Amino acid sequence: MLNPSLIHDLAQQLQTARATRTQLRQLSKAHPEATLASAYAIQNAWLQLELNQGHSVKGRKIGLTSKALQQTFKATEPTHAPLMDDMFFSDGAELPTHRFIGPRIESELAFVLHKPLKGPNITLFDALDAIAYVTPAIEIIDSRMELIDPLTKVARSVIDQAADFAGCAGIVIGGRPMRPDAFDISRVGAIVYKNGAIEDTGVSAAVMNHPVNAVVWLANKLAESGEHLQAGELILAGAFTRPIPAALGDSFHIDFGALGCIGFNWA
Repeated sequence: MLNPSLIHDLAQQLQTARATRTQLRQLSKAHPEATLASAYAIQNAWLQLELNQGHSVKGRKIGLTSKALQQTFKATEPTHAPLMDDMFFSDGAELPTHRFIGPRIESELAFVLHKPLKGPNITLFDALDAIAYVTPAIEIIDSRMELIDPLTKVARSVIDQAADFAGCAGIVIGGRPMRPDAFDISRVGAIVYKNGAIEDTGVSAAVMNHPVNAVVWLANKLAESGEHLQAGELILAGAFTRPIPAALGDSFHIDFGALGCIGFNWA
């Protein structure tokens, strides 16, 4: 574990990197002694800086929910991070490119809770019972750390991703919210259109075989540190299409079938 002074300093550096759109060197390369516990300590310190500036937590993001991503990041389980109030954008909005460094978009499902989920020992049925509705979502991922270290030529690790708010920079929600018992949550398809052309497709079962399993994992993981999911929180469950780069002038819309379509333009 890094010492508290360094953890606070690194959190401030990440906050500044986001504001100035200037990437830092990867934590795992600049401080090879850092552990995953160090990464979450930095994330929590950055969260406190955001709260001190008047922002609030509106939910949670779950990342690295596929085996392929876990292997890429050398992770053994998913990661998580808070969703802040200034990360949310409306369906059909024009998103400001000046807010991001190298944005990419992913298709996801989001779950809004109507009652708390407090682990340990939360099951899939407990989580389904706590979900008020399911809504389609587009996550905007970004990195406040370099994707490839210029000295070692090595990609980011799970330590870098976790410290960096698990890569989350924004979320667009809309479409047609539905109750979780109204359809098969594990069989939601997504067709991603970029500038009118199909860029990728995917199915929600790619998220831990069933996206609600990600919510189960998070509820039980948070219990290890005495936390729990609260009523009203929005849980972003993980991507089931590949990250697609976005730039000024691009338009995106994603067709989620029965859950409707959502999209936005980069302004």
